[in-house]
Amino acid sequence: MHISQIEIGNFRKLVATRIAFAPEKTVFVGANNSGKTSAMNALHRFLVDSRGFTINDFSLAHWQALNAEGEAWEAAIKADEALPTPNLLNFLPQLDVWLQVGKGEMHYVQKLLPTLDWKSGPLGVRLRYEPDEPIKFQQEYIASRSKAAEITAAAIKATEGKGDPPQLELWPLNLVDFLTRRMRPFFKVKAYLLDPAKLADPKEGLAEMQVLPEGLEPVDGNPLDGLIQIDEISAQRGFGSPTTPRVQRDEAGAEARGGRRLSTQLRSYYDNHLDWQDTPELSDIKALEALDKARKAFDERLSESFDKALKELQKLGYPGISDPKLKIATKLKLQDGLSHDSAVQYEIPAAVGGHVHRLPEDSNGLGYQNLVSMVFGLMSHRDAWMRVGKAAASGDDAKPPPPLHLMLVEEPEAYLHAQVQQVFIKHAYDVLRNDPTLGKSTNFSTQLVVSTHSSHVAHACDFAALRYFRRLPPTEKRKTPTACVVNLSSVFGKPDQTAKFVARYLKATHCDLFFADAAIFIEGSAERVLVPHFVEQVDAFEYLRSCYITWLEVGGSHAHRFKGLVETLGLTTLIVTDLDAKDPNTNKIEKPVLGKGLEARNETLRTWAPKQTAIDALMKLEEKDKALVYPSGYAVRAAYQTSTKLKLGTADVNVHANTFEDALFYQNFDFFKGRQATGLAGKFQKIADDTKDAGDLAVRVALAIDDGDKAEFALELLFSDDVEKLRIPDYIGHGLLWLKEQLERKEADLAPKAGAA
Repeated sequence: MHISQIEIGNFRKLVATRIAFAPEKTVFVGANNSGKTSAMNALHRFLVDSRGFTINDFSLAHWQALNAEGEAWEAAIKADEALPTPNLLNFLPQLDVWLQVGKGEMHYVQKLLPTLDWKSGPLGVRLRYEPDEPIKFQQEYIASRSKAAEITAAAIKATEGKGDPPQLELWPLNLVDFLTRRMRPFFKVKAYLLDPAKLADPKEGLAEMQVLPEGLEPVDGNPLDGLIQIDEISAQRGFGSPTTPRVQRDEAGAEARGGRRLSTQLRSYYDNHLDWQDTPELSDIKALEALDKARKAFDERLSESFDKALKELQKLGYPGISDPKLKIATKLKLQDGLSHDSAVQYEIPAAVGGHVHRLPEDSNGLGYQNLVSMVFGLMSHRDAWMRVGKAAASGDDAKPPPPLHLMLVEEPEAYLHAQVQQVFIKHAYDVLRNDPTLGKSTNFSTQLVVSTHSSHVAHACDFAALRYFRRLPPTEKRKTPTACVVNLSSVFGKPDQTAKFVARYLKATHCDLFFADAAIFIEGSAERVLVPHFVEQVDAFEYLRSCYITWLEVGGSHAHRFKGLVETLGLTTLIVTDLDAKDPNTNKIEKPVLGKGLEARNETLRTWAPKQTAIDALMKLEEKDKALVYPSGYAVRAAYQTSTKLKLGTADVNVHANTFEDALFYQNFDFFKGRQATGLAGKFQKIADDTKDAGDLAVRVALAIDDGDKAEFALELLFSDDVEKLRIPDYIGHGLLWLKEQLERKEADLAPKAGAA
C-alpha cells in the first residue's frame, strides 16, 4: 500500500492541483513562487496540525466570492428575508489523499471502503477545512457586522455639528476580514470518503476534483489515523548558538507567555547570582568529585546507546576521513538540574597517541550540523514508527505500527555543500528503511517527499521522482495566478533516443532548468562565453540580470530534442542557433544566400520555431514571426543570423552571416580594424584591414573560422581592455529584447492585480 497521488484544492495558489507520488521518493522542484512550499504546507495543515490554518491559506482566487457570500447574507437581513443557507464549499481548502491498496491489505482500510464488493485498487479520502456549524458561523458574522455598524452610527451621531465624522471602518469589513480573526473557533478539518469510480484525469493541467454528493455526512474522526504515520523535518531548523533562547511569539508579534522556559530563567539567575565555581568551599569540591564520577558513568552509557546510530551515520560517507567525528558527551553541572542538557561534541583528529581535542556543538559548521540533524531526525522518526527501544514502552505499544510511513522534508540543502546535498538525497530513503523489520518488506511502506530549490538535489534524482511545479498566469476564468504540477516521469512517453539524449545531457551538466524563469539555448562555446557578457554589460538587458535564466549549450542544433521537456515545463525559451543552409538537391552545405532556393539543415528551425524550411523565408521573416506562442502563456523563439550592411571601400554591401563568429565580426567590422590580436581575432583584423570585395570577404571569413579556435577567440575578446566597445549581433540582441518583454509580461501576469482579493 502507498499513496498514489494527492489533489489539493483551494489552498493558496493550488486551486486544483494533482501531485502523483512515487512509491518511494518524490521530489518537488520548480521556480520560486511556483507552489512547492504551499504543497508542503497543505500536507502539514491537513495531515499533521490543522491549528495553523489562516485566511491566507484560502486561495486568493476565491476571496471576492467569499465576500460576495457575506454580502448576500447582509442583504437578506436588510430586506428582512430569511438568511440563505451558507454556500462556502466551493471555496474551502481541501486535500484528497488517494491510496493504492493491494490484495490482502483490506484489513487496513476497512474505514475507507466505498462498497462491500471492493477488493483492491485506489481508495480516496477528502479532508476539508470547513465550519463545524455553518449556521452558527453565519450568525456570528452577521452579529459582528451589525455591532460594527451600530458603533459606527453612534460615533457619527455623536460628532454631529462637531466637525468631520469619523472615517475609520470597524472590523469586520467583510467576510474575509472576519475570517482573519474568527476562523479557528468555527472551523475544523472534516473527512469524507471518495468514490474511486469518479476519479478523473486532470484537464489542461488542473485536477478534476470530484464533487461530493449533496448531504454527504463526514466520517467520524480521521480515517487515516492508524493507517499512516506522518513525520516532517521543516525548513526552519534554527541552527545557531545553543545558549540563545528561542523566543516564541503570538500572531500579533508579541512575546508569548512561555516563550522563555522557567528553567531557562532559573538557570540564568543561578549563573548570575549563585554560581559557586569561582570560590568553591570544601563541600563544593566533594560535590564536584561526585558529579565527575556520575558524568563518567553517564558518558559510558550514552556512548553505548548511540553507538549504532553513529555508525549508521558514518555509512553515508560524510564526514570524511579528515572531518571531525561525532562524540556524544554529557555536560553536567549542578545547575543542569534545571535544564538537563547533554551536549553534542566533536572530536578533532590528532596524531597517534596524542591528546584528543573536543569542541562544543556550535563550533562546527552549520552544514555539518544540518546534515547530522536531518539524519538523526530520519532515524528517530523511523525508530518511533517501528516502536524501537524505549518507544515500545511509551504507552503506544498496544497499537501496531501503521503500515505506511510518510516522511516530509523541506529544503534539505540549507547550508550544505553541493556534494553533501547529493549524499543526503541519495541515502535518505535508505536511512528510513534501515531496520530489520523493514528492509525490502512489503508489509510496511515508506514514502519520502522532499521539496527543494537545489539543482544539485534534482541532479541526484531520477526523472521519475521529480514533480515540476509550473506557474500558470491568470485567465478570464481564473483572475489570479495558480499552479499545476507536472509528473516528469512521463515527459517523453516511451523511452527513445531523444529522451535518453535529454536525460543524459541534464545529468552531465545541471538541472537548473527546473528552477529557472526562462531558458536560453546556445549552440557553441563562443556564444556561451560572450552572450552572458552582453547581458551583464548592456543596459537594455538590465531586467534580464534580475531573472533566473539557465543557459544550456547544445551543440549541433540539438535544441529541438528539448521540445517535449520545454513544452511540458511551460518554460519561456530563446534559442540562439545557426541557419545551417544546404542545397536541397545535393544536400551540400552552402553559405546562406537569398534567391538560390536553399533550405535550412537546422531541425530546430524546421520543426519547432519558427517552423520554416526555406532560407529565403527564414531570412525575410519579421522578428515577431520568429516566436511560437502557446495558449498557456509561454513562448519559444529562435534567433538566427540575418543580413548585415557593411561599407567596403566606397560601397555599401549586404553580407549574410552563417555562424555566431562571422555575425560578431560583421557587426564589429571597425572594431577589428588595426587591432593587435592573435588567433581568429588576428585573422579578422587582417580581413577587415585589406578586404575590398564582398565575395572575397565571405570566402576569407569562412576559411578563418574553419581554421580558428572559437573558444580561444571568445576568451581573448572577453579579457581585452576594450571589450565594452564590442556590440552584440543584431539577431541575438533582438532575441534578448524579446525575452525581456516576455518575462516582464509574465511578471505582470503573476503579480496580484489590484482588487483581485
